[in-house]
Amino acid sequence: MSDRFDSFVVFAEMRTGSNFLEANLNAFDGLSCLGEVFNPHFIGYPNSQDVLGITQAERDRDPAGLLKEIRRHEDGLAGFRFFHDHDPRILPAILEDERCAKIILTRNPVDSYVSWKIAQATGQWKLTNVKKRKDAKAQFDAAEFEAHLEALQAFQVTLMNALQTTGQTAFYVAYEDLQDVAVMNGLARWLGATSRLDSLNTALKRQNPEPISQKVENFAEMEQALARLDRFNLTRTPNFEPRRGPAVPGYVGGARTPLLYMPLKSGPEATVLNWMCALDGVPEEALVRDFNQQSLRQWKRERPAHRSFTVLRHPLARAHDAFCSKILSTGKGSYKGIRKTLRRAHNLPIPEGEPGSDYTLEAHREAFTAFLHFLKANLAGQTAVRIDGHWASQTQALQGMAELTLPDMLVREDEMTSYLPALAMQVGHAAPPDPVAVPTQAPYALAQIYDDQLESAAREAYQRDYLMFGFGDWG
Repeated sequence: MSDRFDSFVVFAEMRTGSNFLEANLNAFDGLSCLGEVFNPHFIGYPNSQDVLGITQAERDRDPAGLLKEIRRHEDGLAGFRFFHDHDPRILPAILEDERCAKIILTRNPVDSYVSWKIAQATGQWKLTNVKKRKDAKAQFDAAEFEAHLEALQAFQVTLMNALQTTGQTAFYVAYEDLQDVAVMNGLARWLGATSRLDSLNTALKRQNPEPISQKVENFAEMEQALARLDRFNLTRTPNFEPRRGPAVPGYVGGARTPLLYMPLKSGPEATVLNWMCALDGVPEEALVRDFNQQSLRQWKRERPAHRSFTVLRHPLARAHDAFCSKILSTGKGSYKGIRKTLRRAHNLPIPEGEPGSDYTLEAHREAFTAFLHFLKANLAGQTAVRIDGHWASQTQALQGMAELTLPDMLVREDEMTSYLPALAMQVGHAAPPDPVAVPTQAPYALAQIYDDQLESAAREAYQRDYLMFGFGDWG
């Protein structure tokens, strides 16, 4: 076996063909791909109990211990698949290890997105019998696709930078290469395997062989949305995807008043958007949305007197909003996978389904307190769950904005009535209305459960925000 490597990693994403690549790697004598061993929601495969004798709970406590066992694997060279949302704590150790072979699998992001949407619709993630194939069309969502693209490209840049700064090279495999037995044999040779394949694995079947125009319900809408992307702003990695900076698609411009709102997730977005509509007497559809970096610069050039702003929310109120909308709820936009993981791995005391009439005020206080304790560990990088933008610190979010542009004004939620109309007057509005607060959708209001214990837990989780912005007690 290889004298260069003692493990390998396949950097990939959902619907890029990683299952097929793994099946072919496992067909070589001396190579063992062990699945998604650092997936925060399971270990190896959805129904696996352990990998190399290490359980999911043991891995979550000590991910480095599992990596050590993979390196010590005695039956040839072992490796695993790693996606952008897998346990971030172990990524530096993987990237810095020159004896860990890096395989980077890429696919056209539109193809992978459409495949993902179809799999979501059918519930069929693998196909081994063509007769059992389920059929459905994807519904393209421009905002969701841009978020998908942002995450993939940010991860590609992370990988590229790590390889450059450590002087390593990776073996790049495109989705189209997976059907080439010569490429698979070349990969095995690079890894140090001496065996070769005469043919590829035939158990897994391509699920959606039709042209993409036949797989998307709103194909014309998708074409129009994709036309906004600057296709020649390419990354330096071989996947030829446009490099993206700060996530600007969520920014919102006024219909006539030259104000740009740069939302912080889990903030008072509904309140601000309603105010911006009232400002110009327009429906929400009239607001300027779906920016990319090019169109944002153009919007600013056309409005030389423009002003931009964002609204800070008290960390405790923001965490409560994120908890209710993303974790407690099971409706559209909620994080069902993370919700399941928090219930199972972090003992979050929330109902299996949507909270019902038996979900009491005390149960809500207990569940939210537990979520704040999870946030403290999560924001410190001590959990396998990603640090999502809806509960990442506002300090960190503003630093991300600064890569492209900073807001002119930081307005606190409880001061919007004073400062937002004043800001509108600065750009020429004669009589701006006051913003009208839109309450958070929650079984119980934060005021109903607030106590010193919740405030203390929020301070422990969001020390940076309390320090940087001088937040006092919410109550």
